[in-house]
Amino acid sequence: MPRRRKHAPETLAQMRHDLLTWYRRNRRDLPWRRTSDPYAIWVSEIMLQQTRVAAVIERYTAFLERFPTVQTLAEANEQEILALWSGLGYYRRARMLHRAAQVVVSDYSGTMPADSGGLRGLPGIGSYTAAAIASIAHGESVAVVDGNVERVLSRIQGWHSHDTISEAAVRRKVTEFAQILIEPRQPGDYNQAIMELGATVCTPRNPQCLVCPWVKECSTLGEHRTPKRAPMTSREKGCALVTREAASGREILLEQRAATHTVMPGLWELPALELAQAADTSPVFIVRHSIMQVNYRVQVHSLDSSRLQQSAADRLWIPIEQASRLALTGLARKILGRARLFR
Repeated sequence: MPRRRKHAPETLAQMRHDLLTWYRRNRRDLPWRRTSDPYAIWVSEIMLQQTRVAAVIERYTAFLERFPTVQTLAEANEQEILALWSGLGYYRRARMLHRAAQVVVSDYSGTMPADSGGLRGLPGIGSYTAAAIASIAHGESVAVVDGNVERVLSRIQGWHSHDTISEAAVRRKVTEFAQILIEPRQPGDYNQAIMELGATVCTPRNPQCLVCPWVKECSTLGEHRTPKRAPMTSREKGCALVTREAASGREILLEQRAATHTVMPGLWELPALELAQAADTSPVFIVRHSIMQVNYRVQVHSLDSSRLQQSAADRLWIPIEQASRLALTGLARKILGRARLFR
């Protein structure tokens, strides 16, 4: 078990001061940092899980314009929610967000719990998200611990490897130290500051130690050993891009994934294509797309619908304008954008 370096109270106070000073000077201007609305903060935190900030900025504003309150989200149709979520991936987050909004409306009269303990009782809200909402929106002195925070504090303490202990044990030690280090008078700003530090300075590779406000207290000064990640695998797959002209305008052939599917249930996608079916044609283009631990090289073929296998019951001709508002998989939206079928 890693041991926690003891820091004198005055050292901890100086670390808090230095971090907050650095944050005020260097923080990125992100839309969710301009609000104290717990609902808006909640939406941003769910979107940011395992998703790039740049991708979230685009979706966050549109999502809140359509669903400005927890009430409007609770009353919404799931397919519309998933359509606005399209491109962010990990669609279970959107479904849990919707379910939790319904619980807030039905069990809490439309007002979210104000403390981290109450927030953890909502579907899809764990310790990290609860701490982020409670500290930023309500000033509760509870520390957040995400991947950025764990990396920063592990380097500060010189906890270099999980080789001899479990990741859960490391997380417990990090959480204990994080709670000791938090600035109780400004917990929201402090939590955002330490996450910003991990995202922009104390990065996984090539950390910028010379500009880090905590460089004097760091036991690592550089990268630290971490558990090996599962290797990415590569696969080839094909998709059929099938369109036709109809009285109402141009239509595209899409199919809906079964509601019982374990991955992205209920979302719409282009018909899958066995590459052998299109061996006599060249792809109109190739896209690369990653899902979890798999890198796909996707051949997109423009075919007549008669070339596809027997039409599935869940396969429909849909007007292009309507298709743009469907809950599409990220790959489908990427392909249709590349084909310039979407504006």
